[in-house]
Amino acid sequence: MSTVAATDQLTVYAEGWANADPDRILEAASPDYFFDDPNAGRIERADFASYFEATKEAVEAMRTSPSSTTWMEIGEVATREEDGVLTAWCWWAIPGTGVEGSGLIKVGAEGVVSERIAYYTPLPS
Repeated sequence: MSTVAATDQLTVYAEGWANADPDRILEAASPDYFFDDPNAGRIERADFASYFEATKEAVEAMRTSPSSTTWMEIGEVATREEDGVLTAWCWWAIPGTGVEGSGLIKVGAEGVVSERIAYYTPLPS
C-alpha cells in the first residue's frame, strides 16, 4: 500500500471518530481490525459498533458543557511508514468531558488494522 492510500484510510478513520460515526470508522478498517481499550479490552471488528454506541452513550452522560462541532478532537498526529505499514500516533479529546488520551493506529494494505488507546488521567493531589 502506498503512503498516500494509507493516509487516505487514516483520514477516513479520523473523520469517523471526529463525527461519532462508527460506519465511517469501519469503512476505513481492515477485515481483521481490532480496537484495544484499556477499560473494555480488545474489541473485534464485529463487536465495534455496539462498543462504540455504548461508549458514546457513557461519554455523552459525562458532558459538562455543550458539544463543539465535532464529537472528538484529534491533534498532534505523527506518522511513520515502515515495511508497508503506516503507524500513526495522535492525541485525542472529547470536548466538554475531560476525557482525553492517545492512540496508536496501524494502517496496512487493507485499511486500518488496529488502534490501541490510553487515557490521560491526572494523579490525585
